[in-house]
Amino acid sequence: MSAPILGFHHVAIIVSDYETSKRFYTQILGARILAETYREARQSYKLDLAFADGSQIELFSFPAAPARPNRPEACGLRHLAFRVQNVQSAVDFLQENQLECEPIRIDELTGKQFTFFKDPDGLPLELYQI
Repeated sequence: MSAPILGFHHVAIIVSDYETSKRFYTQILGARILAETYREARQSYKLDLAFADGSQIELFSFPAAPARPNRPEACGLRHLAFRVQNVQSAVDFLQENQLECEPIRIDELTGKQFTFFKDPDGLPLELYQI
């Protein structure tokens, strides 16, 4: 029997400032809002987002969530990578929106261009050439 896993459905991210992260992921990165729910019992928002290819992110806001470990090799999610046609064009777009990007590098295994930037909470995000 083969593995039943078809791929990723979504990535869940806990954010410190809901409105800032909502703006970042929708207005800058271009995600579409699928659903926005305020959960009274948790004093928390849940925002379901989708990108053009159908990939999804869930944003959660929790009061007093602990900070993310900021070591490059901490256990857990290392980074989230976004597919782009042209890394330089994507970097130019992000810089127009006042976001800093690392210098573009070449993946030594694939020869593809990539770079990193961060979300409002410092989560490393990658742009990867397809």
